[in-house]
Amino acid sequence: MDYRKQKKLIQKKPAAAQKSSGSAVAPISDTDEPIFSWEAPEYDHEEKHPKWYWIMGGALLAIVVYALVTNALLMAITFILIGMLGYVYAEREPRLIQMEINSDGVRVDNYFYQYDGLKSFWIFYEVEAGIKILSLHSQKTFLPHIHVPIGNANPILIRETLINYLPEIRQELTVIDRLERLIGL
Repeated sequence: MDYRKQKKLIQKKPAAAQKSSGSAVAPISDTDEPIFSWEAPEYDHEEKHPKWYWIMGGALLAIVVYALVTNALLMAITFILIGMLGYVYAEREPRLIQMEINSDGVRVDNYFYQYDGLKSFWIFYEVEAGIKILSLHSQKTFLPHIHVPIGNANPILIRETLINYLPEIRQELTVIDRLERLIGL
């Protein structure tokens, strides 16, 4: 996309659409009609059993006690804050977010990822494991993979649409992704 055109788009957009920064994230263009769109919860919310809270609380308490015994006050405070944020996150209901694919890129809620800033895509679709994710491989160093929930959308239609704009290269779920599913986050 021509830089001058992009600059005009930025000037025409309201401040909320300009929050994103970086070469892969750009303001949303009104001229592009979506080729495929869907909505899905921002993450899979699982009801936590009280045992889950006891286990996580016990692990957190053990870390805080260890930090206090080793005289690492900052570590203890940090893990107490992590525990409080974790509790709020575990209880929060996910929002429904809008996704769309158009000729310039992929929009996920308020973020727009241009194809120029993406290397490839892969769809993780394992119904038995409850995994339904579109993974966009970004050119960024610190955010190499953007995981987009598929929800109840048809993954075949998403693939058929994206294959026209990006190469499909197989990816693997990371150890962190698997661990997150294992502990129910």
